[in-house]
Amino acid sequence: MHSKVVIIGSGPAARTAAIYLGRAEMKPLIYEGGWKNGTTPGGQLTTTTDVENYPGFEKSIDGTALMMAMEAQAVNCGAQIMTDWVSKLDLSKRPFKYWLDGQEHGPPDTADAIIIATGAAARRLSLPGEDKYWTKGISACAVCDGAAPNFRRKPLVVIGGGDSAAEEATFLKKFGTIVYVLVRKDKLRASKAMATRLIKSQEPEKVKERVKGPDGNEIEVEKVGNPNVTKILYNTVAVEVKGTGDWMTHVRVKNVKTGKEEDIEASGLFYAVGHDPATSIVKGQIEMDEDGYILTKPGTSYTNVEGVFAAGDVQDRRYRQAITSAGSGCIAALEAEKFLAEQDPDIENDLEAEKETKKPNGNNLAPEYRANPLL
Repeated sequence: MHSKVVIIGSGPAARTAAIYLGRAEMKPLIYEGGWKNGTTPGGQLTTTTDVENYPGFEKSIDGTALMMAMEAQAVNCGAQIMTDWVSKLDLSKRPFKYWLDGQEHGPPDTADAIIIATGAAARRLSLPGEDKYWTKGISACAVCDGAAPNFRRKPLVVIGGGDSAAEEATFLKKFGTIVYVLVRKDKLRASKAMATRLIKSQEPEKVKERVKGPDGNEIEVEKVGNPNVTKILYNTVAVEVKGTGDWMTHVRVKNVKTGKEEDIEASGLFYAVGHDPATSIVKGQIEMDEDGYILTKPGTSYTNVEGVFAAGDVQDRRYRQAITSAGSGCIAALEAEKFLAEQDPDIENDLEAEKETKKPNGNNLAPEYRANPLL
């Protein structure tokens, strides 16, 4: 089977790309992968309960419900959803070849363009109680989940000693009464700036205000702003997560030097120990960084292989948000359509179709605002 464009993945990036390409009548195939290799149709959002920071939902929306809505929209726009897992790719020449799981020794399917949107999975620690309390207190994204009611005005714990841990701890300080940071070694791995910021956050924030003094003149006084603090526990690891069954209540920790264990009261546990991008099927064929994230031309979805595009967390090691993934999926779709139009003169490309169109006043339209049914 040959397709103009194939999308590999199932999260916001993949489904947004499918929506845009479907509307462009490109008949995209999107391979979601079923539950192979630990992946879940819908991506990491399906492991999140209330999503509060995706635009368009006043109160919040369940992560699985959001992804189901995206899938239905993609199908309605003309995309074809496949539950098969793409297990092998050959990107050496066009049309690109790919094989589905269990069919590696048979004839391949082909595509003129491929969008890689396989995502990245948060590393887990396999702690006792981890599976039981995942999404019931345990999270791998403070920005995504930290403002939820279950974490507000409660003690929280962050695991990690790098920049991500420092960022998450200082962010969570806005909501938790105290944020414990568990650092395995005797010092932080974070950059000097982030480490300094985290260390300073162990004291209540102080703000200066101008008030009227006894003589009626204004004077500057120092007051406590945010009373919440962080507490760094060096040489400390988590060994178990405890709770009521419905929600976690404590983290058991161990000092790796003394061997002493104790329970810390906590309503939230946030992992900041890194992510693993799902890029094994393109290893050795596409340029990646040292951690396996696909390298793209800044501001685009272009990889070093012409006709192959990357979107979502598989190429975003910094933000990893649903909205940024969706945005990059849109970019990949538009750029894939442009690429295909340049290869096949019979395909009208919406980004270039009105290149010569002018406004009534004679000014050329900026590319992003040209008449484009995709936008």
